[in-house]
Amino acid sequence: MAIRLLAYVVIDTADVEAWRAYGERVLGMQATEREGDLRLRMDERPFRMLIRKSDGERFHAAGLVYPDKAAFDRGIAGLRDAGVAVEPASEAEAKDRHVVEFVRCIDPSGNRLEIGWGRVVDGAPFVSPAGVSEFVTGEMGMGHVVFPATKLAETRAFYVELLGFGDSDEMRVYMQGGPDDPGLGMHFLHCDNPRHHTVALAEFPVPSGLVHMMVEVPGLDDVGRALDRAKAANVHISSSLGRHMNDKMVSFYMRTPGGFDIEYGFGGIRPDWNSFTPTISIKEDEWGHQWDFGG
Repeated sequence: MAIRLLAYVVIDTADVEAWRAYGERVLGMQATEREGDLRLRMDERPFRMLIRKSDGERFHAAGLVYPDKAAFDRGIAGLRDAGVAVEPASEAEAKDRHVVEFVRCIDPSGNRLEIGWGRVVDGAPFVSPAGVSEFVTGEMGMGHVVFPATKLAETRAFYVELLGFGDSDEMRVYMQGGPDDPGLGMHFLHCDNPRHHTVALAEFPVPSGLVHMMVEVPGLDDVGRALDRAKAANVHISSSLGRHMNDKMVSFYMRTPGGFDIEYGFGGIRPDWNSFTPTISIKEDEWGHQWDFGG
C-alpha cells in the first residue's frame, strides 16, 4: 500500500519571529509555540508546519504518512530491503510530530523524509488570525512539496517503486529558451489520495532545500485576499496569478522567510486514479504565472 498523504513539513530558521509574522499575517495560519519552536496550524491537526530554531534557513524534512501500522511496517521493510538507510525516531519525537511512529530517511537526491503513521488530533478548532475560513486538507493532506532532484530518474524510481507513488504528469521547463536549451525535467507524483500531486521533482539544485510547497484554500477570493496580504507585508511575489496546465490550480507564488516559495491556490483537480491517464505537459500554464525569481 502506498503513502497516504503529506502530513506536515519541518523547517529550520534563525528567525522564528519572521516566520510567526509570515505564518499569521500572510498565510493566515494559527501559530502556537512550544519549547522555542513555532507550530503553524491549518486545520484540526495540532500543526502542519513545524518551524525550528536553528543557526540558518533550511527546509528540513517532509512528513509523509502511511494509512496504518501494517502498511507502515511493509513500507519500511521494503526500504530496508532496497538498502535505504532508515533511522527510527524515538517515542518522544513521534509524540512531538503527532504521529504514532516514524522513521527518517533520505531520497537519492538528498531530500530528507520523515515517514510515519497515525493521526493525532487535539480537539481544538482552527482559528485563523487573518480570517481564512479553512484550508483544503483532510484526506488529501496539507498540500504538496516540490523537491530539487539532481538525480531525477533515481529519485522518481524511489518514490514510485519504494513508496508507492504514481505518475500524474511530466514536463520539461526551459529556463533560457531557444533551440540550444535542453530543458530541465520535472515529475509530478500522486499518492493514495485525490490530490493531483503530493510530491514533485525538479531537475535542478535549490540552496534552500525546497523549490516550493503548496497550500490550497476553497475559493478565488481566499487567494486574492492572501495576495493582498502578501503585498501589504512587502513579501516578494515570485509569480503572478495564473492557472497551471496539469492540475488546473489557480494560484500565485510568494517567497518565504526560508528562501523557498509557497504556492497559494484553489481549484486543483481531483483525478480518479482508476481511470486517469498520466499526461506529458508541453506547456506549464493555461494563463498567467509570470515569474520573477529575484527578491
